[in-house]
Amino acid sequence: MQRYLVHSLGWVLLSVMPLSAQTPQADAHRRSFSLGNFTLESGVVLPNATMAYATFGTLNQDKSNVILAPSWYGSDHHGYDFLIGDGLALDPAKYFIVATEMFGNGFSSSPSNTPEPHHGPRFPAIAIRDNVEAARRVLESLGVTHVRAIVGFSMGAEQAFQWAVSHPDFADRIVAYCGTAKAYPHGVLRLESAIGALTADPMFNGGNYTEPPKKGFAAWGLHWATWVLSQEWWRRELYKPMTVEQTLDQLITGLSARDANDYIAQARTWQRHNVGATPGFGGDVEAALRSIRVPVLYMPSETDLYFPVGDAQYERRFLKEAEFLPIPSLWGHRAGSGRNPADNAFLNTSIQRFLK
Repeated sequence: MQRYLVHSLGWVLLSVMPLSAQTPQADAHRRSFSLGNFTLESGVVLPNATMAYATFGTLNQDKSNVILAPSWYGSDHHGYDFLIGDGLALDPAKYFIVATEMFGNGFSSSPSNTPEPHHGPRFPAIAIRDNVEAARRVLESLGVTHVRAIVGFSMGAEQAFQWAVSHPDFADRIVAYCGTAKAYPHGVLRLESAIGALTADPMFNGGNYTEPPKKGFAAWGLHWATWVLSQEWWRRELYKPMTVEQTLDQLITGLSARDANDYIAQARTWQRHNVGATPGFGGDVEAALRSIRVPVLYMPSETDLYFPVGDAQYERRFLKEAEFLPIPSLWGHRAGSGRNPADNAFLNTSIQRFLK
């Protein structure tokens, strides 16, 4: 069993996105599934596409114990380590957990690992629905056509909602935390400001950089530091004993080790997401949410600046069967990322109860 222990803000901020996403290492759990020539929602064919995934536990005989955990922005399957383990919400002794990794994370098909003509800034636009379809094929290859639950954080929550709309009978229930079913205009602008900060560095060179755009990453890091945690978190100086300057320096150092085009590709996927754009709903997010047939455990963070609780309160009105359970945390969006022991305990307890 693996847990995240928080010793200082330096580690918290350095871990905004895990370093493993750009530093390939031996991983006993990771697999790579070949999707072949994968036709994206845009109509572009991504040649020799792959989706990385990991599994935990044992698939039972009637294949009724599967839980899908789709990854989140900049992350890989380790983003759910704090939920997976003996006695935790996703207990491998009870469940067969399949953790898929989104396009653009550096392990699945991404700008950084795809050859021309789709390398770097020429990587095609990816939709959340593309990730759902690729994950469906991964599950199909494992003989899985139905899951007990889909559990997702942030962009993983976007995927969970999309699954429930695109494949209404595929899961018995979904858990969505710190994420919504649509990217609303304020969130789109926030992401655009982050992209603008990164790409303003002349070294970025339209995405055709030969070395990391360090000034761009410094601006990008400052943007993420001001948004990923709540204002109250900062006011209480919970970053101590480190200083603000020290923690920001550590964040920028960590970010500079990763691929800028990968970050941007996933940010664009995030920006354009709307379950209402699912075929048959004509862009109507409310109608798409009303179509969800299964119980939903909906857990926004009370202090999230990425997916504000108000957006979640709006969406809950259209869900037929939803338990709305805000996470009582000062950690903003990070409440769902496994960095704070109190938030981890709240999530494990709540999800474990909902899955029974």
